[in-house]
Amino acid sequence: MGSIKLKNIKVFAYHGCLDEEGKIGSDYRVDLKVKGDLTNSAKSDELADTIDYVHLNKIVKEEMAMRSKLLETVAERINNRVLQEILMVQKVKVWVSKINPPIGGNVAMVSVSRSKTR
Repeated sequence: MGSIKLKNIKVFAYHGCLDEEGKIGSDYRVDLKVKGDLTNSAKSDELADTIDYVHLNKIVKEEMAMRSKLLETVAERINNRVLQEILMVQKVKVWVSKINPPIGGNVAMVSVSRSKTR
């Protein structure tokens, strides 16, 4: 078993319950960790034998581009797509963070995490 983690994927998106959030957008950070058997790829040195992090990044960017009210919903969509599209992944965990959320205080970010196992 091995893991691959994509850290600090920066995305501009339009998530949130407020109408203004859907109009002006906000900066987001996404972190993604997947687990799977990387034994073959460690031996073969072939991309076809591993979990392609370019594919993982593409899934994150595409799902972040679809507006949702809740970060939980976006996180769940990302997890579902990873498990549907990349059969080698056995477990996935995603953290979706809104930078400088509009909550009336000095908060650097708010994060939601979701995980799923095959």
